[in-house]
Amino acid sequence: MRAVVVDQNKTGRLTLGEAPAPEPESGQALIDVAAISLNLGETNRAQLAPNGWRPGWDLAGTVAAAAANGSGPVAGTRVVGFLPSGSWAEQVAVPVDALAPLPDAVSFAQASTLPVAGLTALYSLDRYGDLLGRNVLVTGASGGVGHLAIQLARHGGAHVVASVRRPEREELVRRAGAHEVVVGETIVDAAPHGPFDAILEAVGAGLLGDALNQLAPGGMCILYGLSGGTDVNFDARAFMTSGGARLYGFILFHEVLASPAAGGLARLAALAAQGVLLPHIEVEAPWSEIGSVAQRLLDRQIAGKAVLTIG
Repeated sequence: MRAVVVDQNKTGRLTLGEAPAPEPESGQALIDVAAISLNLGETNRAQLAPNGWRPGWDLAGTVAAAAANGSGPVAGTRVVGFLPSGSWAEQVAVPVDALAPLPDAVSFAQASTLPVAGLTALYSLDRYGDLLGRNVLVTGASGGVGHLAIQLARHGGAHVVASVRRPEREELVRRAGAHEVVVGETIVDAAPHGPFDAILEAVGAGLLGDALNQLAPGGMCILYGLSGGTDVNFDARAFMTSGGARLYGFILFHEVLASPAAGGLARLAALAAQGVLLPHIEVEAPWSEIGSVAQRLLDRQIAGKAVLTIG
């Protein structure tokens, strides 16, 4: 079958190649993949991976064969799914606890944006808890996770402040539901809108330091990305004396051990079907363009999500 593989001589280090057909285990369903979406994490990893390595976390498609043990969706079911790698292929074997049925109102392209970005946003906000009346700051708000997090936090009853680096992306996050938007390389201008009960932080470096000092008493900063760097300076006294403030390190592959992807994906798919959750797909292209689309993502030229259709 065809699959996306690493080729260090190609644009974006990715191309279409050949791979063995999957052989599902008893608790895995065989999926005919219709659409995939790209995440910066797996695309970055591909830049250093050996030739032939197969990336891919997000997928949407149709069950070609149900799991042999009788669990999970039956053949013919439209599904959205999540894998630790290798999802960018014509067919994949997916554990049933990482699959959710897909309502007819949600397209395969829309569904493919939900696994990593959607689960990260959803489970990060779940870590804080009840959002009704809370003050929430989302950094990196025009990215795949941030854009969905704004919508989920607003739906949960929060007052949402969004941070973006580029002025041209302000309107995107306002349409997603942000009550306030701050623009620039720092979040100093967010302070008048704080302090914040929950902060979803994707940047790291100096911005993380500023975020920690804008937490309300008992507030939580959920760190899920480090796009700006790993060296962080912050006012430890201000953080400590705020009273009960917390920093939570979020890795999706750890979170799904306690909260399997199937449950979260079902929640996200239902919200998408209701029109509550509207993924922003900035690029939709055939998967033959994987290399050029991956390079655009690496060059930070894409807001929201990039989706590739398989055919």
